[in-house]
Amino acid sequence: MAMAITTETETTLTPDAWRGFAPGPWTEQVDVRDFIQRNYAPYTGDASFLAGPTARTTGIWSKLLAMFPAERERGIHDVDASTPSTITSHAPGYIDEANELIVGLQTDAPLKRAIIPNGGWRMVENALRTYGYEPDPDVKRIFTQYRKTHNDGVFDVYPPDVRKARSSHIITGLPDAYGRGR
Repeated sequence: MAMAITTETETTLTPDAWRGFAPGPWTEQVDVRDFIQRNYAPYTGDASFLAGPTARTTGIWSKLLAMFPAERERGIHDVDASTPSTITSHAPGYIDEANELIVGLQTDAPLKRAIIPNGGWRMVENALRTYGYEPDPDVKRIFTQYRKTHNDGVFDVYPPDVRKARSSHIITGLPDAYGRGR
């Protein structure tokens, strides 16, 4: 037997929430374009009102600047080849922890790259080897035997004739090789 569920809602509009904004259809329905068109005001001044960097910021930046030459020379400063990147995969990273107010490097160290094998294992493997790193055998096993990557999924749906045309390079530009920066 199906159960009917009714909900009662009461909407209380708070005019104060919109104080200072030009009203329009956006107040009655979701209409981002209308909101922007009615409330956007271009800034035509200069940047003189902005404050310069603090001593703390320039100190942190100088530490990072010192790392750039080694990265340029090697092509990459460092990479974590054994931890597939997720939003929680790496511990918090710092350039100068004692002086940082905002944290959030993508990995646990400055200029340390992460691997993202969900897009495609071959790209990760080729990139690592290009810079002299060996792929972690366990990660390789997981992403070649147990986990289907984006590229694998896309390639799997190609009919056999398209696969042959793609493999022989007759057709290019198909949406595999996910991470090529398209």
